[in-house]
Amino acid sequence: MTDEPPLRRRAAESRTGNQANHPSSAQPEPEDAGTEPTADGPVPLIAPREGTPQPVATPRELDEVLARFADGTGPVALDAERASGYRYSQRAYLVQLRRAGAGTALIDPLPLPDLTALDKVIGEAEWVLHAASQDLPCLAELGLRPRRLFDTELAARLAGFERVGLAALTEQLLGFSLEKHHSAADWSSRPLPESWLTYAALDVEMLTDLRDALDEELTRQGKSEWAAEEFAALVRTGARPPRVRAEPWRRTSGIHRVRGARAQARVRSLWYARDQIAARRDAAPGRVLPDSAIVAAAELDPKDEKTLLTLPGFGGRSVRRLARTWLAALDDARQLPDDALPVAPAVEGPPPPHRWAERDPVAAARLARCREVVVRIATEHNLPPENLITPDSVRRLAWVPPEEVDEESVAETLRGFNAREWQIALLLPDLTEALTDPPPTP
Repeated sequence: MTDEPPLRRRAAESRTGNQANHPSSAQPEPEDAGTEPTADGPVPLIAPREGTPQPVATPRELDEVLARFADGTGPVALDAERASGYRYSQRAYLVQLRRAGAGTALIDPLPLPDLTALDKVIGEAEWVLHAASQDLPCLAELGLRPRRLFDTELAARLAGFERVGLAALTEQLLGFSLEKHHSAADWSSRPLPESWLTYAALDVEMLTDLRDALDEELTRQGKSEWAAEEFAALVRTGARPPRVRAEPWRRTSGIHRVRGARAQARVRSLWYARDQIAARRDAAPGRVLPDSAIVAAAELDPKDEKTLLTLPGFGGRSVRRLARTWLAALDDARQLPDDALPVAPAVEGPPPPHRWAERDPVAAARLARCREVVVRIATEHNLPPENLITPDSVRRLAWVPPEEVDEESVAETLRGFNAREWQIALLLPDLTEALTDPPPTP
């Protein structure tokens, strides 16, 4: 998709016009912050228009934010910063929000872990987030749950944009460039550097402008109702915590190299020993012991500390201090009776598609026809196929179609897979036909 100059121009005009709604609008704007994009390229967005706010950390400061946002108007832009890769939990370590007439606020949830008062103030407004499914669970932990939302990433996918990151969309639609070099920072550290706070504030600086530009594009393409269904589904399910897997240790990176039930028991034992330490320290498990070290120890099964510490991943000081813990975990796996060793998990749902041809050629042909339908219709409507229907839904439908293949039964099956009505309407006639097996060749 190419740039739409009218969208960029209107967004820039909106950005300039909205400044009158901010409490500090009488102050001069930071250099370059509100410059209109030019044909020469995007304008770097280097500072919030009212300057970088300091994090709100006391009940009194929070009350002031509540009053400002209660007096604000229109949608509320929100974002949250976590410490993925540094901490065990996925909690929020900074919450950013912006609203016309209220400006931008940064809230530190460490001293203020209960933000239900804020939820009451902004709860009825539309919330604008980017990649909302990533932030909704940690916002819900603080008492923040949207009643209506607009997800700019999901909107961009529905509109057919190839690049849907916040920086890419801001540049393409609004003509401003955002730096994203602090996205992987350790947001649990304190105090937060000024440059990080500026980065965080800029993440919500243009979000409502981006929302307006994408909403206009969705309307132009006739996809507004589709987006509304998707956003409503996010409101219903987005705040749920991630599903806890029955055997999470099986997702250890490199476990495919570990052969035999006894060796897999060593992976399991080391994984749970690491997980307990990580949870106690509130540290990312990979910082306690890398997956590669677990796999190496499971393959070699070292019996003593000297051998253990020669393995890749066991050379760090903090890992060496826990050598007895790792050796004890390996010994536990060694002592297990055979009937306590891991067994291959029961396969839920259809087998991997590459095995369909040998196991059920008729189902394999059905899957090929269904996939062709999905790709064709997605292309016709300028959509990613996975946003038209999840690949897992296609596989399940093709592997075990309804007993009576008709549009009513196929529609009910798709609803059981949480497909939205707009998706069902687009797919139903052709997908039903694709599921109808042709008569065998004489």
